[in-house]
Amino acid sequence: MSPDRDARPGRPGSTRRQFLLGGAVVGVGAAAAIGIDYAVAGAAGAASVPLNGEVTVPFHGAHQAGIDTDAQSHATFVALDLLPETDRPSLGRLMRILTDDASRLTQGIPALADSEPELSVAPARLTVTFGFGPGFVARAAGASPAWLRPLPAFAIDRLDPAFGDGDLLVQVAADDPLTVAHTTRMLLKDARSFATVRWTQTGFRRAHGTVKPGTTMRNLFGQVDGTSNPSPGTVEFDRIVWNRDGWLAAGTGMVLRRTHMNLDKWDRLDRSGRDQSVGRYLSNGAPLTGTDEFDEPDFEAKTAIGFPVIPEFSHLRRARSENPDERIFRRGYNYDDPPPAGQISDSGLIFVSFQADVDRQFVPIQRRLADLDLLNEWTTPVGSAVFAVPPGCAAGGYIGETLLG
Repeated sequence: MSPDRDARPGRPGSTRRQFLLGGAVVGVGAAAAIGIDYAVAGAAGAASVPLNGEVTVPFHGAHQAGIDTDAQSHATFVALDLLPETDRPSLGRLMRILTDDASRLTQGIPALADSEPELSVAPARLTVTFGFGPGFVARAAGASPAWLRPLPAFAIDRLDPAFGDGDLLVQVAADDPLTVAHTTRMLLKDARSFATVRWTQTGFRRAHGTVKPGTTMRNLFGQVDGTSNPSPGTVEFDRIVWNRDGWLAAGTGMVLRRTHMNLDKWDRLDRSGRDQSVGRYLSNGAPLTGTDEFDEPDFEAKTAIGFPVIPEFSHLRRARSENPDERIFRRGYNYDDPPPAGQISDSGLIFVSFQADVDRQFVPIQRRLADLDLLNEWTTPVGSAVFAVPPGCAAGGYIGETLLG
């Protein structure tokens, strides 16, 4: 007979096996109870921490959001062509509708007739920004800024019409791609009686929470991209970005360039060559004459044999100017699309810059880069567009009322 078992029928006491099993059950129960306590405590702690999805960016104001807003993780850019029958009064109706949609969705409120209202409840710092192309301003019978036209031809350009121009630009950005997708679809549904989609571009940065707020973005070359940006809220930023003339006062000019980056060719360049091409150490973004990303570069510094430490052909050197007017505010995104057959990548940068005057600020910089920037060996501009971004509006108003009102 097994020593842990009493065969006598009707024995009222516990057997050894029952004791062991009972103890195990008690142990599981205790562990479960402890787990419940931790779960309850964790839930209480989590409830006290606001979710990023609940964070909103004010829609109304002197300037449109999505310009000086800290760049979100995801963005979609859509250019629209106006239908032939969309006249000036129709433009007013269109912008009232889109403004109403955007003002609701950015605050986590479903748009009117939203067929998926559940998707609007987590705005995740959603912003919607509108820009007007030359065709929009002409249809509105407005005075167009001299710079509101296609950029001059640059020798490095290989522009694809599929990524150029447009009458109306819609920039949708948020930290959640589902929010971006839903917002974009709602806006396009309400715009389809007035315009058709010309092109769509989607980009990304680091996911929210991956790096500290304020960290300069990196592009897919690993390059720290945008170190010399002016800081929003400063006098310098206001001087560089905001226009002061006519219906565009408190608005800005927007340049959108799609630049293909040949990552396979870049892979063949050693680290020293990459640093020399950029003019900064890829490791931390410091100029080759410094140790910190925000150190001022010394373009006069020479090597032991007399060559500039920061080469004349480097991207940093070509992008810099002694003219204080030749500055811009960058707010770009990476793209990584399905590659063509036989290739492993179709990647690059959706370069976005804001400046008060495109001709005076952006064009001289781009000319210098086109003439000598060594990064041109690995990059090719394939898309280009220019838009006038009107000012913001007060509650009850609409974007574009300074032009259409």
